[in-house]
Amino acid sequence: MHPSPTTQALLARLSLRYPIIQAPMAGVSTPRMAAEVSNAGGLGSLGIGASTVAQARQMIADTRALTDKPFNINVFTHAPARRDAAAEAAWIAHLAPLFTEFGATPPAALAEIYKTFNEDEAMYHMLLETRPAVVSFHFGLPPLAWIQALRAAGIYTMGTATNPEEARLIEEAGIDAIVAQGVEAGGHRGAFDPQAVDERLSTSVLVRLLVKQTRLPVIATGGIMDGAGIRAALDLGAAAAQLGTAFVLAPESAASAAYKDNLKSPRAGATKLTAAISGRLARGMVNRFMTHGDATGAPAPAAYPVAYDIGKQLHAAASKAGNHEFAAQWAGQGAPLARELPSAELVRVLAEELG
Repeated sequence: MHPSPTTQALLARLSLRYPIIQAPMAGVSTPRMAAEVSNAGGLGSLGIGASTVAQARQMIADTRALTDKPFNINVFTHAPARRDAAAEAAWIAHLAPLFTEFGATPPAALAEIYKTFNEDEAMYHMLLETRPAVVSFHFGLPPLAWIQALRAAGIYTMGTATNPEEARLIEEAGIDAIVAQGVEAGGHRGAFDPQAVDERLSTSVLVRLLVKQTRLPVIATGGIMDGAGIRAALDLGAAAAQLGTAFVLAPESAASAAYKDNLKSPRAGATKLTAAISGRLARGMVNRFMTHGDATGAPAPAAYPVAYDIGKQLHAAASKAGNHEFAAQWAGQGAPLARELPSAELVRVLAEELG
């Protein structure tokens, strides 16, 4: 590999050996995974969007105990949920028969199970205090003053864009790099406004559009599973590639046994974007929750992350009965290419394939 000047600059700035970033994957990534990736020469990441301040602080401390290399902390910067009692009641009613099937009672009301980073001053101050090397934003942007303060503290910032307009807003806000998330990506779409028309651009098209538009480093993500995919992204002008699904089978992953088994099965070949599980579009392996939630005539899900409240309760009731058809098993369209390797070994294999 002969890195481009943009790639060389990013590697130097973040002290990386390879242009490989492990996606944050809240609920799947762990301090050990992030540390193993960073120690192997990539950039490890942790998603703290669903964590309390105390949990997030502990995750950062645990990662630092395992590596002295830089790693990325990802936060959710969505607009707060617009509560709608009638819509929430309709969604509870739609899922109620599934609770009955497992001998459980559906909740009478739903809760906003975690708040946006944009309204979490305690989380913001914790990041300023602990100063992780990188902080990245998903679903939008935090207050401008917070971005400026994080950067002034020496923290490298990255924002997720699913289209050129979001990338323009990221650049205007003074953020350091853009994560270009194609429609192939597993997990949640990083769209700023879930109600806006989504062109659902592929990773390759989005990267090309953004490379032509911006002066910032562009990090490609979505459907990239091996060295050939990383090389293709770099050839398109990306400074680095971010891989998520590729790391789910690692022993350091917090993914459940059922999740990993499905990812190793033919089910990995069928993924779908759905809002049924959390209230926002996210790509995962097709399961009964998606089929029921997206059925013809079904009401719209409750808002994100309110819908996630009942989704998690339904999964808990079903899994008690040994049924894992109602879990959030996020995976990208490249899922059949997943390999069961330790995180550090996967980084080494990817680097070899990249050449």
